[in-house]
Amino acid sequence: MSLSSWNENEAILHSLQDDILVTNVEGTILKVSEATGKIYGVTSESLLGKSVYQLAAEGLFTPIATPMVLKEKKKITFVQTTNKGKKLLVTGIPVLNENGEIFRVVSYSHDVTELLELRKFLQTMEGEMERVKSELDLLRSLQLYDSGIIANSAGMKNVLTTSLQVADVDVNVLLLGESGVGKSLIARFIHNKSARNQGPFIEVNCGAIPESLFEAEFFGYEAGAFTGASRKGKLGLAELADGGTLFLDEIGELPLAHQVKVLKCIQEKKFYRVGGTKPISVDFRLISATNKDLEKAIEEKAFREDLYFRLNVVPLTIPPLRQRTEDIIPLIQYILEVLQEKYKREKRLDEAVIHHLLQYDWKGNVRELLNLMERLVVISPTSLITTEHLPDYIKESYPSPVTPAPLSKPLKEVIENVEKQMIQEARDQYKTTIQMAHALGISQPSVVRKMQKYEIS
Repeated sequence: MSLSSWNENEAILHSLQDDILVTNVEGTILKVSEATGKIYGVTSESLLGKSVYQLAAEGLFTPIATPMVLKEKKKITFVQTTNKGKKLLVTGIPVLNENGEIFRVVSYSHDVTELLELRKFLQTMEGEMERVKSELDLLRSLQLYDSGIIANSAGMKNVLTTSLQVADVDVNVLLLGESGVGKSLIARFIHNKSARNQGPFIEVNCGAIPESLFEAEFFGYEAGAFTGASRKGKLGLAELADGGTLFLDEIGELPLAHQVKVLKCIQEKKFYRVGGTKPISVDFRLISATNKDLEKAIEEKAFREDLYFRLNVVPLTIPPLRQRTEDIIPLIQYILEVLQEKYKREKRLDEAVIHHLLQYDWKGNVRELLNLMERLVVISPTSLITTEHLPDYIKESYPSPVTPAPLSKPLKEVIENVEKQMIQEARDQYKTTIQMAHALGISQPSVVRKMQKYEIS
């Protein structure tokens, strides 16, 4: 190329790797970069002098930038499709003359075919991950069910979520809640999900051991340490928990005189047996539980503040059963299955019995429910447990029925309407029939049949 024929602007234009195209207001192509022809599968020279309208009609690309820029009178960006099926992100820019009028349109583009395919792939993967997450949630729920823990209510779900988070960390956990809510069950759940699950789980009921024997039971004793002691000595509960979990249940009942010794053992992981002179080192994970207000006990000088702070690293409050209404029916079903297997008796509950149990206040929580269910399974003479078999305090707690209004619909129709509404609500809330079945407490085939029955798509 001679110096006389060399054009600086043309050289710069062709050096660019991007697709650049310049038209006049009529849509005639005046300039193109060398990359432009490659994108559209033609030579760049063949595009010069042609109309973008004609090329669009021939299917080379669509839509086109020139008319869009002339209409909007500003910079625009859009996605263009080529005859090769490529997707281009095109930006059109108006060029103004000295009078402020558009006399050229410059457009440049980037091939985003792969990006759009990647976006589609990511959307597919997100949907797949959501499906897998739902299945994992279901499997986790089934796993919890196998552990005897029912967690349909938001409160219990939060408890179990936190329990799983702290399980693999040797942090002290303080379980709070009324008597019978299942604190020992949650403590064992944390132990089973921890790295110490192959080690021992030693439960110490601080309120059940006589004060005079607590130190010997907790720390153990050497041979001949006191009158009546075993000649071989005895390992203490703290020593037995080595490598596992030490669960101090009813910690609020621990006598004040022993609290300082337990605190020292927790802090140093060392102690002396009764009558011993050699320190014993232990490695255990500590979980405590109480139904008492320890802060109030501190104010009353009945509990050491330093022990409280040592125990209360991660407090976890288990809600009472009356605040877990979503869990009551699944708990009843689970307990009934266990008791039927234990006593080899086939039992089922009348609907009226279930209504009574749902209305009851359950001051004794899950433990009270378990005791009542065991009583009903054992004493009811028939396979169907009715309200006749309920104790008086349960029946008396049930609200007295109001005078019924005249029946406007048959019972079957009312029940079907309620059932249809529940199926529809579950369909709106959950993505799969498996999730719907878990939420409704029925089998997945039953969900499918009922959806077909009520024509719910």
